[in-house]
Amino acid sequence: MISPATAARSAIALLVLAALVSDALGAVHEGLLAQHVSYFTNQSNLMFVVLVGVGTAMATGRPAWFDDARGAVAFYLAMTGIIYALLVAPLDELLRWDIGWTGIVLHRLAPVAAIADWALTPREHPASSRRILWWQAFPLAYLAATWMRGGVTAWYPYAFLDPTASSWSQVLITTVVVLGAFLAIATLMHLADGRLRQVPAAQIAPVQTAR
Repeated sequence: MISPATAARSAIALLVLAALVSDALGAVHEGLLAQHVSYFTNQSNLMFVVLVGVGTAMATGRPAWFDDARGAVAFYLAMTGIIYALLVAPLDELLRWDIGWTGIVLHRLAPVAAIADWALTPREHPASSRRILWWQAFPLAYLAATWMRGGVTAWYPYAFLDPTASSWSQVLITTVVVLGAFLAIATLMHLADGRLRQVPAAQIAPVQTAR
């Protein structure tokens, strides 16, 4: 019997997948698929779909790393929503709903759903605060890859990462601020892990240490 939580995750993941496929087909038609897959939004949403699929396949007995991976994806989607609202979307768009169904799903629904799922799902294993740092690995790799690719193609997925739109000094200042926000939000996500539905400490599986 599928639990309501699993059914809800699966339904949202299928909706996200439909939005990703719809946008990708449009990008293929316009000859912009390479640029399309370069957006952090699309990559973080795809991670969500994959994670839900893996989690559903595991069903029970998920290893400790899965909790941390689920937290990482929830964190990336949280940042997707925040950065879109603060740095990407025009101010007059934030309170509007006429941005297309895929935009609503990828920029609003998925981030909110991932954060809610993270806070509502009880933690199965003890968590180390070190995950706050390793959660930054993908954003840092994405940043490096974006600048390297932009240096070759002169195209950047986001204006705030584009030195040709302003200057490298402005881009680096913005990047430092954004990375600071990433660390702050990652810390909050770490602390919020399952807080709305806590499992008694005696029921949390102990971490298996290597011998």
